[in-house]
Amino acid sequence: MHDPSASRGRGQPAPGPRQFRSPVNAGLAGTGRVADDLYLMAHHDLTGKPLLQPRPLGLGLAGGLLAELMLGGSIGLRYDGAMLADRSWPADDLARRVRDQIAAELVPRPLTEWLAYLARTAAPDVAARLERAGYLTRVRDWVPWRPGRLIPADPDWAFGPLLRVRSALDRSRRFDPREAVLTGLAVACGLRYRLDQYTAPAGRSIEEATGYLGAGPRELIARTQAAVDSALLSHRT
Repeated sequence: MHDPSASRGRGQPAPGPRQFRSPVNAGLAGTGRVADDLYLMAHHDLTGKPLLQPRPLGLGLAGGLLAELMLGGSIGLRYDGAMLADRSWPADDLARRVRDQIAAELVPRPLTEWLAYLARTAAPDVAARLERAGYLTRVRDWVPWRPGRLIPADPDWAFGPLLRVRSALDRSRRFDPREAVLTGLAVACGLRYRLDQYTAPAGRSIEEATGYLGAGPRELIARTQAAVDSALLSHRT
């Protein structure tokens, strides 16, 4: 697969955390990107340590990057499962780079291949984007020559994605495709245990929330789940 280089711009600083709006704190509004929310959800809100194994994490974040492009109209899924680039260019550098990689292929490649390909670098790519946006900060490692590790700049901001999941499962809230995709991908990569506390008997089930999505995002969630299951099975055997 082609990997054209792209300049990396600096993200905007995260909003302040102390003004409130419904349904979530304005400081928890996040970057508006699925992969960013999934990254924060998949890491400890204080230590920044991952809550998933590297492969499921990478596949989930790869799905998040593709979901951002799907929801933004920058890519689409063909009837045979191949990914196609559309004419819409995202403003974000990382998303634009992924979109341009898909567009550069002379023969469209299947969604499953893009998940596997993007999973290799999705975690550091998304972490770098969050660091530029101010949601992650780097702390020194006790070993002098190591670059240090990334932790959430504010634990409350890191908790924001779980509030968006709660909104997706709340029948009184308007359906939001981004929140529904985030919920589906979180389950697909192994974070359902973090979501279960927000599933109320009177609320939407996770399956109901994702069922409102279009065919492309639903297929993306299903393929991500299948890729994660396959990776876990290979690891065990």
